[in-house]
Amino acid sequence: MCSLLLKEKLFINEVVLGTAFGIIIGPQCAGIFDPRSWITESNAITLEVMRIVLATGLFIIGVELPRSYMWQHAKGLAIMVVPTMATGWVIVAGVLRALFPGLSYISCLGISACLTPTDPIICAAIVGGKFAIDHVPLDMRNILSAESAVNDGLAYPFLTIIIFLVVDSSPKIAMGHWVLVGWIYQVIMGVMIGAILGFVFSCIMKISEKHGFLNRESYVAQYLALATFTAGVISTLGSDELLGAFAAGLAISWDGDFHARTEDEVFSSVIDFILNCACFIYIGAWLPFQSFNTPELGITPGRLMVLFLGILVLRRIPSVLVLYKWIPEIKTWREALFSGHFGKYMGVGAVYISTLALHKLPVPHNPPESQADLLALTLQPIVSFVVLGSIIIHGLSIPFFSLGKTVHSRTLSPAATLISSQRPEPDWKHWTSPIPMLPVPHDIESGAASDQVSSQQTRRDTIPPSQIAREFVENTVESFANRLNTCSIVNVILQDVIEGVSSKDGPPVDMKGVHFSAPQ
Repeated sequence: MCSLLLKEKLFINEVVLGTAFGIIIGPQCAGIFDPRSWITESNAITLEVMRIVLATGLFIIGVELPRSYMWQHAKGLAIMVVPTMATGWVIVAGVLRALFPGLSYISCLGISACLTPTDPIICAAIVGGKFAIDHVPLDMRNILSAESAVNDGLAYPFLTIIIFLVVDSSPKIAMGHWVLVGWIYQVIMGVMIGAILGFVFSCIMKISEKHGFLNRESYVAQYLALATFTAGVISTLGSDELLGAFAAGLAISWDGDFHARTEDEVFSSVIDFILNCACFIYIGAWLPFQSFNTPELGITPGRLMVLFLGILVLRRIPSVLVLYKWIPEIKTWREALFSGHFGKYMGVGAVYISTLALHKLPVPHNPPESQADLLALTLQPIVSFVVLGSIIIHGLSIPFFSLGKTVHSRTLSPAATLISSQRPEPDWKHWTSPIPMLPVPHDIESGAASDQVSSQQTRRDTIPPSQIAREFVENTVESFANRLNTCSIVNVILQDVIEGVSSKDGPPVDMKGVHFSAPQ
């Protein structure tokens, strides 16, 4: 009912609103909607909900990227994805190890792997908003979207190596499983299957449309159908369905034809918006607030807050500021800071990877008897708290920035006044001088000039305020009249303003002699 006000004026997106609404109707407040009470194993439902939303979002990103984008911008993407993910993975694990000494560094790397992917859903909500379209360059918006899709799928290898190290009997066996299963079978095979499916469906749709077998409504509906089908096929085979869905979106629009035919349709945007709202309402109701304070596991609100602040500062910004000179799409350090801040949002992807990790890990004992048990018990509380903080900070960054910019534009600080007083006054300040100061001719002696200035100062102190206002308006009109070439309606408006001011004290100001002409 008020989406235009919230999204276009206040720049508050569906991520923040959906999460807040989910918390309100969830078990912590109203108790109307509680996903954890539906079945004994609620993680299965959470996993599938996140899977569908992520696959659809990644498929749409792949379709909407410009033609051959991944090939043309491979260098910038490789630098943004691989070093920043690896660096952030190790740094966040170090912060976790310092704050939660009960966890081994391997377990900390497992939790950090869940926080490594950049969330494509929050990314699409931020870089696709009105504020980003007006203020963020197109190259940066595209590369942030592409990066969020790529590193969301590449979180699999970061997670699987830790699971294999925890579950397998020796590091040698774990490394073998990681290469064969984590990389070749899951990542590479998932990308190949997704690309093949996307290319095949692209050819089939062109043939069907050429022979008149496919109407426009069905053509646009392929957004949801193909994304769900691709994710279902690849996940059934046990490969990386997220990278597969993204590859399918790239392949189906490899020549730009699919995107050109569907870019003016609102159906895909409506589907994406509905899925995002439903997903974040689910997350808001799913958040385990009672687990944020479990001292027996070493989890306290203070430690979680310090962890979140450390992730906010250290996970991505330093590496992007160091590497941005080798990324062609990022031109300045300000753009690097922007991409470093808004590129570390954690949301649906983190919830999905953490839930997937719980499926891979053995069922934990409570109290924990091993490092695997402790990892399984602490994984979701830590990840969900960071996700909540990321939704609040990154979702409200643009509204606060816009508010601060508006306040700054309307408020003149003392420091700005001091600085401006030390600079030469611009010409426009003389056009609107509150008291018209008569110019002193060059042939008047200094004594006469000082008498005239003194007389003007005495006049300033004695004339009534209404006369000051009247002379201010008259002087402003006469000054701008010699510099503006405007239409006759301005004469009427200015005459009404002057008559309104002068009617309170004294006769109205005569404007018959005022003529508007272009500046010389």
